[in-house]
Amino acid sequence: MTSQTTTAAAAGTWTIGDLTVRRLGLGAMRLTGSAAFHLGTPSDRDRSLAVLRTAIERGVDHIDTAAFYFSRLRSANELINRALAPYPDDLLIATKVGPHRDLRGDWATSARPDELRGHVEENLRQLGRDHLDLVYLRRMRQDSIADHFGALADLRTAGLIRHLGVSEIEPSHLAEAQAIAPVVAVQNRYALDRAAADPDAVLRLCGEQGIAFVPYYAVAGQHGENAVTGADHDEVRAVAHAHGVSAAQVRIAWTLSRGPHVLAIPGTGNPDHLAENVAAAALSLTADELRRLDAVRTTTGE
Repeated sequence: MTSQTTTAAAAGTWTIGDLTVRRLGLGAMRLTGSAAFHLGTPSDRDRSLAVLRTAIERGVDHIDTAAFYFSRLRSANELINRALAPYPDDLLIATKVGPHRDLRGDWATSARPDELRGHVEENLRQLGRDHLDLVYLRRMRQDSIADHFGALADLRTAGLIRHLGVSEIEPSHLAEAQAIAPVVAVQNRYALDRAAADPDAVLRLCGEQGIAFVPYYAVAGQHGENAVTGADHDEVRAVAHAHGVSAAQVRIAWTLSRGPHVLAIPGTGNPDHLAENVAAAALSLTADELRRLDAVRTTTGE
C-alpha cells in the first residue's frame, strides 16, 4: 500500500470498553499551532479543519484531545466540533482532566476533585456533546488518585462520561482506580527513547488485563511537547532508509508492535504528516529491526 491508499484499518482494532476503534488514531494537541499549547505560531484554521476531516476519511475513528489544548487563537476541541459535528457514530473522542490552564494560557495548579465536574462540562461545551466517550484522569504527581478518580466515577454514574481512563500512572495507581470503577485505558508517556527503570511495567499490566495502553509523545520521544527538532537516532534512520519511509513512521510502527492492546495517537496539524502517519499503520518491521530499535532504549534515559 502507498501513503495515498493506506487507511487506519491497516493497524487493526482494539475494544475500549464497549467501543471498538482502530489502533491508529489522531492526537489533537498540534492542531492548535506550530508548537504545543500557546508556544509558536497559531495554526491555519482551514488546514487544521482539513486534517481532521481527512483523518476521518482515512479511517481514523479515535481522536485524543483536551480542553487545555489551546493556543493564542485556536482551541483543539472547538476545531474538532467545527470540523466533525455532527459526529460519526463510530468516532471515539477521548479527553483528559487534571491539569488546566488559565485564560492567558498559563498552567494553574492541579485541579481539586470538586473542580473536575467543571472541567468535564467545559469539554462537553466545547465539543458540543451531552456525554464524553472516554475521560482520562491525568495524575499530577500525587501519591493517591482515589479522591480525583472517585469524582470522575460519580460523573460516569451521572451519565456525563461513558468510560474512564488514567494517565501518568504507576501500577499502584491503576489498582487504586480499579477498586473504584472500571479502567478501560491508560495513557502514559512512552517512546522508543523515553526509557525508565521499567518502562514496560504498566504496558504489560494493561495487556494482562485487556486494558488499552495509549502512549503519548511516542513520535516526539524525548523532545516531548516541542516535537522533533533534530536528527533521529542512527538505528531509527537506518530502519527508515531500508523501508523508504520517515523516522516518524518507524516510531509509529514500533509503537504498534508493542502489543495488540497498544494504540498510537500521533499528533499533527500538517496534512502531509497525517498521510505519513496513517501509512505507518501498514508498515511491518522485521524481528531483527525490532531488536535493533529496542536496543536504543538501553542507551537512553529519562
